[in-house]
Amino acid sequence: MNSRNILLDLAYDGTDFCGWQLQRRDRTVQGELERALGQLHGARVVLYAAGRTDSGVHANEQRANFHTTMASIPSERFRDAINSKLPLDVRVLRSRQVADDFHARYDAVLRTYHYQLLVSPVQLPRYRNYCHRISRTPDIALLNRLAAQLVGEHDFSSLGMPPKEGGHAVRRVESAAFVPRPPFIVFQISANAFLWKMVRTIVATILACEACGESTFVDILQARDRSRAHLAAPGRGLFLHKVRYRESLAID
Repeated sequence: MNSRNILLDLAYDGTDFCGWQLQRRDRTVQGELERALGQLHGARVVLYAAGRTDSGVHANEQRANFHTTMASIPSERFRDAINSKLPLDVRVLRSRQVADDFHARYDAVLRTYHYQLLVSPVQLPRYRNYCHRISRTPDIALLNRLAAQLVGEHDFSSLGMPPKEGGHAVRRVESAAFVPRPPFIVFQISANAFLWKMVRTIVATILACEACGESTFVDILQARDRSRAHLAAPGRGLFLHKVRYRESLAID
């Protein structure tokens, strides 16, 4: 039977998930989706995601692909078929056929994350799973001067953990900025790829460096020493916002 490569656009609330990646005992986004696909196909189907989000991290637009020989479901109808078998905290937003050799992770050229900071003297209950609370409004102009130091190609060893399977810590950041969106301040960052906990470590470290200035943050970035930076901010404030591919692939 002919095989089709199906790309899914996904959204999920990461609150009750132990991240994206399949685990033996814990509930994961990949696990729920592969369970739904397995029920449709009567056999295991493997998903390949654009990025592996951590425990508690959300997605406005995650992307993942799988191969199928099931001819009875049109490509665009996989959305509804999969959603009918999913819990309410994960949804397929769109499904369509792509080139046979397309890979959601390796063909991605830009990933954008948003981190939500709630400015409030107390945690507002309705936002508790979707932000990190700070008690006062920081100097956003200063934060953005620090964030500007991230733009370009750098070794981010100080601000993230390199892959366990080996490899370098060099990443290319296209943009990084703190944007006021009351009651939130949203940190927006786009890069070709990210290290483990990189965005959350950047947020925590920049906030801590507000009191000590730009030179301290530059020293941390250039040190290539993870012990120089702060512990990562909580996962609940982080959203995988967009994934982009080469225009020639005509994905969007």
